[in-house]
Amino acid sequence: MHEQLTKQLGAEFVGTAFLLATVVGSGIMAEALAGGNVAIALLGNTIPTGAILVVLITMLGPVSGAHFNPAVTLVFALRRVVSPRQASLYVAVQIVGGLVGVWVAHMMFDLDVLQFSQKVRTGPAQWLAEAVATFGLMFTILATLRANEKAVAMSVGLYITAAYWFTASTSFANPAVTIARGFSDSFAGIRPQDVIPFVIMQLLGAFLAHMFCKWLLGAAGDGTAQQS
Repeated sequence: MHEQLTKQLGAEFVGTAFLLATVVGSGIMAEALAGGNVAIALLGNTIPTGAILVVLITMLGPVSGAHFNPAVTLVFALRRVVSPRQASLYVAVQIVGGLVGVWVAHMMFDLDVLQFSQKVRTGPAQWLAEAVATFGLMFTILATLRANEKAVAMSVGLYITAAYWFTASTSFANPAVTIARGFSDSFAGIRPQDVIPFVIMQLLGAFLAHMFCKWLLGAAGDGTAQQS
């Protein structure tokens, strides 16, 4: 059991690190190549993020469930798929892994490793967008697990790709991602003071999705979860 948990934590750490390296690294690359066109830069940030989610969930889902997201882990703890102890350890390694991923992205692009974002992301519209984005993500995971478990990786990747564009916040939908992006003064960044409201709304959206799916899907919505 101890060895299995260690492997699960390793998968969550590496998966979240690769997710953040992709989010931040592709944002840096996209902004550098877009010539000031923000739409092109966002597209260059969106496609790699959706793609890496499909890859990571496919690879690591059988090991840890491929949460990479404290909101997802919280919901699966509420659904008793993971224990409270396992959930707390997952969240810890997700946050650390996210920070490591950001720092590696900075190093790959020869930037200062330690940064604090100056990008303003705040206000009721963006807070609502984060609740909607996370509700949709969690709904996608739970409903797809019931409909076709093998389709979860593709469904999540496609959902996040879409949500980048239909939400005002560009769909962070992940507390670990949000915290880590506070430490990157790049295209994908968010000011540290804007992080807490985003996280609160993400957790609210995830909880509401849990309650909705409990009513809609019942216990059949449980399973080994995957994420963003």
